[in-house]
Amino acid sequence: MRIGVPRQLIVGMAALFSLYHVILGIYALGIPRSPYPILVAMGLYLVATVLSLLPGRTFRMPIWLAAFNVAVVVAVPLLVTQELDPERVGGNGYATWYVAAMGTIMTITSTRRRHLFAWIGIAFLVLQSLAWAGPASLGTLGVIGSVSWVAVSHVLSRGMAKATKDAQRFALAEREATDWQAAQEAHVFERQFRLGQTSSSALPMLRRIEESGGELNAPERLECLFLEGAIRDEIRGRKLLSDDVREAVRLARRRGATVTLLDEGGLDDLSDRELERVHTRVAAAVRSTEADTLIVRTASESSETAVTVVGLRSVSDPAADAETDGLGHEAHEDDEVDLWLEIARTENS
Repeated sequence: MRIGVPRQLIVGMAALFSLYHVILGIYALGIPRSPYPILVAMGLYLVATVLSLLPGRTFRMPIWLAAFNVAVVVAVPLLVTQELDPERVGGNGYATWYVAAMGTIMTITSTRRRHLFAWIGIAFLVLQSLAWAGPASLGTLGVIGSVSWVAVSHVLSRGMAKATKDAQRFALAEREATDWQAAQEAHVFERQFRLGQTSSSALPMLRRIEESGGELNAPERLECLFLEGAIRDEIRGRKLLSDDVREAVRLARRRGATVTLLDEGGLDDLSDRELERVHTRVAAAVRSTEADTLIVRTASESSETAVTVVGLRSVSDPAADAETDGLGHEAHEDDEVDLWLEIARTENS
């Protein structure tokens, strides 16, 4: 974000003002002893002006161009003043056009954030004027005006740069505040959505608990366990859940399986179509296995796998049973993998 006057307007005004100095110099060509050094000085000045006003990749003037402008400020006064008489009765009139011209080129240099080069050029102009025509020339030739232009340009340029940085900082703070507000609204919506789902599923059982005074029979207690598992799925399962997956998990739990759903953010970047494909595969996998323990977990976003489904079956060891039954101990059980499924992040993976 940049604050400022349109560049085209500034460049147009600077070009017209610079050309005005040349016109004054041409008008006064009869005053110098020889017009040729004056024409060379005008040419150097026009080249420096055009280069300084041409649009570049960055607003700040290149160092080589700033150095060239300083060289022009050194060369032009020397070329012009050698053809003028500082003691001329009535003064040299518009023949001293170079003073305002050099002030203009240094003002442009300062505006394009090369303040040190601008002050070096203006310092030379002041010293050269003092050496050529004495202290009184600082006012009569307009040197003080040129110094004032550069000073004003320096102050305004620094002020505009600071205002631009402040505006960028405020815009960044506004974006961060907007993002924070959007995140908070998303959290509130998610919380309300989850609370609504939990309320609709748990409300009948809560009413039953209230009506019975907490005295539930065995089927109702089992139903509470199923309900607790479904609520836990809504909290930890997040994008792993769809109506199809919920139904498959509900049936698996009712046949006695332990089901754990864990969404750790690995599905956040999937499109709706890909997410639907993952849900279909998860539901089919849960229905297809008779495993006693099912773990459905998302992978990291950097992985080619979106979801891993693991099913474990408890198997009794007959040898262990024979050894321990006589001692009255429980039979030893091991888990074997009944299902291992990796669902790809994309259909073509």
